[in-house]
Amino acid sequence: MSADDLNFVLKARREKLEQLLGRGVQPFAYAFDRTHTAAGALAALGDAAEGPRVRVAGRIVAWRAHGKTTFAHLADQTGRIQLYFRKDDLGEERYGLLDLFDIGDFIGVAGPLFRTRTGEGTVRVEEVELLSKSLRPLPFGKEEVVDGVVVRHSGFADPEQRYRQRYADLAVHPEVRAQFVARARMISAIRAFLDEHGYIEVETPVLQPLYGGATARPFTTHHHALDMPLFLRIADELYLKRLIVGGLEKVYEIGHDFRNEGIDRTHNPEFTMLEFYEAYADYRGMMTLVESLLVRAADALRGIPGIAERVPVLRPPFARLEWVPSLNQALGLDVMALGEAELRNVAERAGVQGVHELSRPKVLDELFEATVQSHLEEPTFVMDYPVELSPLAKPKRGDPALTERFELFARSTELANAFSELNDPIDQRRRFEALARLRAAGDLEASGVDEDYLRAMEYGMPPTGGVGIGIDRLFMYLTGTAHIRDVILFPAMRPE
Repeated sequence: MSADDLNFVLKARREKLEQLLGRGVQPFAYAFDRTHTAAGALAALGDAAEGPRVRVAGRIVAWRAHGKTTFAHLADQTGRIQLYFRKDDLGEERYGLLDLFDIGDFIGVAGPLFRTRTGEGTVRVEEVELLSKSLRPLPFGKEEVVDGVVVRHSGFADPEQRYRQRYADLAVHPEVRAQFVARARMISAIRAFLDEHGYIEVETPVLQPLYGGATARPFTTHHHALDMPLFLRIADELYLKRLIVGGLEKVYEIGHDFRNEGIDRTHNPEFTMLEFYEAYADYRGMMTLVESLLVRAADALRGIPGIAERVPVLRPPFARLEWVPSLNQALGLDVMALGEAELRNVAERAGVQGVHELSRPKVLDELFEATVQSHLEEPTFVMDYPVELSPLAKPKRGDPALTERFELFARSTELANAFSELNDPIDQRRRFEALARLRAAGDLEASGVDEDYLRAMEYGMPPTGGVGIGIDRLFMYLTGTAHIRDVILFPAMRPE
C-alpha cells in the first residue's frame, strides 16, 4: 500500500469513527461478556446442524456484504468462526451500522449457532457490539484454496517490519502466535520438571554492583539515590550460588540477562536464561539431568499443531567429546603446548577474526568454535575445558589443568553450560584476580574480584553442580527456527 493509499484509508476510517460517535455509538468499549471462544463455539456445535446461543468476541478478519445479508469471519486466539448478519434479524438501524465496520475492528456478537449449506459452523448474529475501532489497516494477506488446501499469501512479509511491529505480525500471522504459545508451553514444562525434582524457583538481582558469572561486556547504569554505578546482570550464577551457601540446596531462576555484545543469528543483547544449582551434585550428575530436561521440553511441543513436526527426536545419552583431544584432532597438533604467538597464528589460519586483539582464553574459545563446534549437529556434550576458560569450575579430578565443565551443542550452537562448581574460596580468589588482570590489560569482557561472593564462599559452600541453559536458543533448536529474532517477541532493533 502506497503512502497516498494509506493516508486515504486512515482518513476514511477516522471519518467512520466520527459517524459512529454522531450516531451515539461508543467505539471503544470497556468489556464484553463472552461465553465461548471461536474454537469453543465450534466445539459446542459439533457435528450438529444447530447449536446453542453463544457470545463470542474478536477481530474481523474477513467481510462480505450482499445487500440484506453480510458474512464475516471473526478471529480470536483460538481460531476463527464465521458470522452471518441479516437485516431482518438486526433491524434496519443496527444493520446499517455495519457499513461503518472495517476489517481489523474488534466486535462482540451474540446469537445461535448453525451450519451453513457449505457445512461451515456459523453464528447467526442477533446482537452486535463494536468493541474497538481499528484506525489503521492491518496488512492481512490473501487466501486461496489450492488442491483443497488453504494457501495464505502474507501481506506483511518484510522481516524487519515484522520484528519492529510484532503486534501487527501476531495479528495477521496465526503461525507466529502459535510459535510464542509453544515457547510458553516449553517454559512451563521446564518449570514443572525442576519443581518435580525438588528445585525451588527464586529471583535474584538484575541490577548488580559488580557483574560476573560469565565473560561478557555489561550494560552500565547509575543509581541516583545511592550515587553509584550499577550493571545489568550478565548471568544469575553468583547470586544463585550465594543461596546454596545459605542452605537452599536446589534453586533455579528463569530470567533475563543482558550482554553488551553484537547481534547475530544466535545473539540478542537481552535474552532469557535458565540457571539451576544443586548441592552435593557434580557435572556428570547435571549432564544426566539436562538430558531428561531437554526430553521433557521437546515432549511439551509435540502436541502443538504446526510445531510438532519440527521437533527433533532426542535419544539420550547424548554424544560426549573431550575439549582438548577434539581440538587437537581437528588441528593435528597439541594446542595447549603452543606459545602465544604460535597460537594466534594457528587461530588466524583457522579463520578467527581479530586474533591480536583477543585474550588467550578468547583465542582458544574462538578457535574451538571455528574448528570443532561448527561441526556439531547432533546434541553433543563437550567436556573438560582448560582451566583458563572456566574461572568458576572445579579442577578436573586427576588433571588440574582442566576443569569439570561441559557445554551442550546442537546444530553448532551452544545450548547449555555446566560445571562442578568451584567451592574453594582461595582458588576462586586466584581466578578472580586473573580475570581482573585481563580486564586491566584491556579485555572488556573480563570481570573483577567479587569480594562479597568470596566472603560467602568462606562461610562454606557444599559441592555443587550448576547449569545454565539459553531458553531462546533451546527453543530455536527444538522448533528448527533459524534466527533468534523469531523466538523473541520484541528483539533489539536499530531506531527507524
